Amino acid sequence: MNLYVKENRINFKDYNINEEVLDSTKIIKYIDIMGQNTQRLIRLTNNLIDITCIDSASLELNLSNENIVEVVENLTLATVEYMNKIGRNIIFDTDVEEKIIAIDKDKIERILLNLFSNAIKSTEKGDYISVDIIDRGSDVCIRVKDTGEGIEEQKQKVIFERFRQVDELYIRKHEGTGIGLSIVKSLVDMHHGDIILKSEPGCGSEFIISLPSRIVDKEYKEEKIVRESLKEKIEIEFSDIYS
Repeated sequence: MNLYVKENRINFKDYNINEEVLDSTKIIKYIDIMGQNTQRLIRLTNNLIDITCIDSASLELNLSNENIVEVVENLTLATVEYMNKIGRNIIFDTDVEEKIIAIDKDKIERILLNLFSNAIKSTEKGDYISVDIIDRGSDVCIRVKDTGEGIEEQKQKVIFERFRQVDELYIRKHEGTGIGLSIVKSLVDMHHGDIILKSEPGCGSEFIISLPSRIVDKEYKEEKIVRESLKEKIEIEFSDIYS
């Protein structure tokens, strides 16, 4: 169960407000800040719900046979506008056009958005984030690599631990709870996959996910309920980033 919001803006033209009394520009700015804080709270709530479900072994995957290439490419393309806005360059590449495997699409999108968010936080304007897919036959490799500051070897050992951040500077620059990568690791494990980190200080970081090439006979059929759009997911997962 995930929470989401539809809109956080108000059109002041719909209201009879004296513009000489109220500075609509400032009000819109404050409303945007309130909206972002609401999204941060939703993100935190979703993370805590997932942590609770993971700990109680009640979190389940809704598996369906999907083209993983299309899923990853669509998500990457959906972030381009945001990346351009904050001065990052994101590139997608694949060595195969179609690869059908069993995944929980929502969970895979959540995993990747978390990795994108971390890549943004460790990079500066003008840096690059690359997303690559490699079909290795028995599994599919998804690589998220950035040209950012990199992480020391000693700190890499704790990066997937719950409530751990790389350093205090990282916490000050970007608000986070330290549970995002822990959830990512758990969700990858639930897919019977693996995730590793390769990084060197000054040389960027690379998260490598491997997912098994398997399909399921009985697929999850999505119920007719309100589902977050990619835009809404991006806004929530990137809500703790200051541009």
